Amino acid sequence: MTRFDILYFNRELIKRLQDAGIKPGDCRYIELYEDYLHMIEQGDKVTYIVAVLAERYHVCERKVYSLIKRFGTDCTPDAV
Repeated sequence: MTRFDILYFNRELIKRLQDAGIKPGDCRYIELYEDYLHMIEQGDKVTYIVAVLAERYHVCERKVYSLIKRFGTDCTPDAV
């Protein structure tokens, strides 16, 4: 199977994701966001969480803040 075949087969899903503002590469950070939600639930402070997650996932703190904001944003109903 070629890359074209995969894109062709999944084009509707990919288009819906793009319309909803979802970046395909963000799937790498699903575990990071799950850890964030778990730590928030435990009562940890956001500044502490960001520092821990940045080190744990080897990304800068700005990236963690950006992901938290992006993943926490609702999709518009017409985009989904």
